[in-house]
Amino acid sequence: MAYLVAAFYKFVSLSDCHSIRSTLLERCADQGVKGTILLAEEGINGTICGTEASVRNVFAYLEQDSRFARLDIKESWSPQMSFAKLKVKVKKEIVTFGQPQANPAKQVGTYVKPEDWNAVIADPEVLVIDTRNDFEVGVGSFQRAVNPQTNSFREFPEYVEQLDPETHKKVAMFCTGGIRCEKASAYMLDQGFDQVYHLEGGILKYLETVPADDSLWEGECYVFDQRVTVIHGVEPGSYDNCAGCGHPVSPAEMQSPQYEAGISCPHCYDKLTDDQRERFTERKKQILLKRERAAQG
Repeated sequence: MAYLVAAFYKFVSLSDCHSIRSTLLERCADQGVKGTILLAEEGINGTICGTEASVRNVFAYLEQDSRFARLDIKESWSPQMSFAKLKVKVKKEIVTFGQPQANPAKQVGTYVKPEDWNAVIADPEVLVIDTRNDFEVGVGSFQRAVNPQTNSFREFPEYVEQLDPETHKKVAMFCTGGIRCEKASAYMLDQGFDQVYHLEGGILKYLETVPADDSLWEGECYVFDQRVTVIHGVEPGSYDNCAGCGHPVSPAEMQSPQYEAGISCPHCYDKLTDDQRERFTERKKQILLKRERAAQG
């Protein structure tokens, strides 16, 4: 596969985010790297894509700054560029949670290596929590995992309020790349939970490390790029994104009469207004025309 996709993050104090943004944006652009990178006073979080050499050059540049040494990086491959644009943004948080006391730099749960994860979540005394959003959980999750049914990570504290630290003495959490669990584990420790574990490197590292025959993962893993989902070996999956509502669409849903590529899917078919349907139809038409002109040279 021609393109390297690298997801990375690190919680580290940054007081010069705007200066970092300027130089990092320039370096990524020079290398032809695309993707999204977020900077905040609490650290850095991003996923980028490009040729292997270009992506490694960006990381070599980053790691010249000692604050970005030992970045948590998950690598995978794609047959095509996984992002259409390059975005480097300065935000309040590198993963929006809205709970300042959840500071992984001060306290964090116990990291569990992917090869040790199966034993942890197979323990009947462990409450296994998927910290991702509801639509992500619908694409795939671990056996025995509880779905908090959140629409955004900011809603996770509301779910935690329903739990009792005395009843749930052991908690194990996971997310796509590990960053949400860093904050979630810090928050749960702050709320009085004692034994809090989280999957180091997230689902992506697990799918990369654990053989499919030994896996307790069921389904595919949603990723926030043009691959839509990945499977074991971090290979591109079988889902598509609906151009109408952005919801992941399974191969079975693509067979529905409510699915029309570029316009609608079963999740939004009955919700689109006539104006939206007309706009999406015109957008699809323009995209097809652009492709035809490109093919003709």
